[in-house]
Amino acid sequence: LPSCGLKKVTYLKRPPLDDSMELVVLGTSAMVPTKDRNHSAYLLLHRTEGMLLDCGEGTQRQLSYAGIAHSKVTRILLSHWHGDHVLGLPGLLMTMSQGTPGRTVIIYGPSGTRQHVRSVLDTFEFKQQLDLDVREVHKGAVFETEDLLVSAMPLHHGIPCVGYRIAEKDRRRINLAKVKKLGIPEGPLLGKLQRGEEVIWKGKPVHPKDTTTIVKGTIVAFVTDTSPCKEAHELAENADLLVCEASYTSTLEEKAEEYTHMTARQAAQLASQAGVKKLLITHFSARYRTTPELLEDAKTAFQNTIAAHDLMKVSLDKK
Repeated sequence: LPSCGLKKVTYLKRPPLDDSMELVVLGTSAMVPTKDRNHSAYLLLHRTEGMLLDCGEGTQRQLSYAGIAHSKVTRILLSHWHGDHVLGLPGLLMTMSQGTPGRTVIIYGPSGTRQHVRSVLDTFEFKQQLDLDVREVHKGAVFETEDLLVSAMPLHHGIPCVGYRIAEKDRRRINLAKVKKLGIPEGPLLGKLQRGEEVIWKGKPVHPKDTTTIVKGTIVAFVTDTSPCKEAHELAENADLLVCEASYTSTLEEKAEEYTHMTARQAAQLASQAGVKKLLITHFSARYRTTPELLEDAKTAFQNTIAAHDLMKVSLDKK
């Protein structure tokens, strides 16, 4: 069995890649899946990172339907250990272990995640060839890369549960017209300018502020499952996209409160109060065969709302 402990993971220096970010929705159902909606799972792709947020039953099959190789998943971020968010984990780990033996996959989750992962590996008989690095998170920074800062906040769901905020770091973009006018060729000099370093060209200093512009990084927040709380607001603040549960319409607010879930209108009110640009509602109760009723409920409080559906792809590229 893997140690399931904290360890330092070293990655090879990556070459420059496309800066686009894409969200692939793999499952949008709450407790009970339907013929049209799989259990909760979302894959956020950015450069070399494939961050799988939750891993409900059938997730690996949904990846196949979406045309995405399992090897794209580099990190698994779990919100909590209710079955509709983790029942796909054993199967996915088995497949990944056979497909790419020896690779490291990092799993993040709330308190108790290490023991739960150990139990999963003890329960199922398969040749474990993955190097699993399991990290428990609660509040604050989860991990940081050259391009991203990911943080977590505890949510209110009766058992340990966390939401995630994935923030792309601001970056410099070369002003092609200005560097062309100066005659600076493609190559190391442009790379230094893009990193914010001053360069010397034809004996004169060229400053980044004169040849580049700052592109604000994209922020994606994931809030599921929870009743309304200030921590959800902190996760969502000024996000470009908020992915938020909307298990019921506001006509069933008492039921939502009983099960520590949110209604579509509450999700929309959160988006409005937190200054979110776009809201993607998801995690729908099986009582709703379609989503127009939920979408209409949300739009009473926040117009820029869309209802997620399985295998939806959302581009988050900033031009």
